[in-house]
Amino acid sequence: MDLHHPKRMKNEIIDAEEIKAIITKGNHATIALSKDDIPYIVTLSYGFDFENNSFYFHCAHDGDKLEYIKENQKVCATIIEDHGYLKGECNHDYASLIIRGRMIIVEDLEEKKHGLNILLQHLEDDPDPIVRKYIKNDKSYNFVTIIKLVVDSIIGKKYIG
Repeated sequence: MDLHHPKRMKNEIIDAEEIKAIITKGNHATIALSKDDIPYIVTLSYGFDFENNSFYFHCAHDGDKLEYIKENQKVCATIIEDHGYLKGECNHDYASLIIRGRMIIVEDLEEKKHGLNILLQHLEDDPDPIVRKYIKNDKSYNFVTIIKLVVDSIIGKKYIG
């Protein structure tokens, strides 16, 4: 389902380990959504489930992103590893991923637990204090919305000088 590849094929990231490294080093993705021909873009912290090829995010129970997802699950996201503008070269040192897939609002309690665990394991050096503070029991999951991006494709691109 990859719609477009980089014009300069030498810049394309095709190595799975290199893609995995960019995902692992990153901590947020910018996600493009659309409904009724109105675009919406949002940046969210993530965790990535490598076994199931899915990103997990958390958010409040209401808001624009959830309304957009309910209307149109198809999304496009990007993760950027920014090494800065190269002065005097009119170029930028970076690596980026374009992710296409479907965004799902997670309803199942066990998957909510799994998604939040994936997210916290990715973002926190020690997630236990966060879990102890906010997750007292299963009812605690009623206060957070977990959304999942099921990946259809990932295209990578990087600067090669």
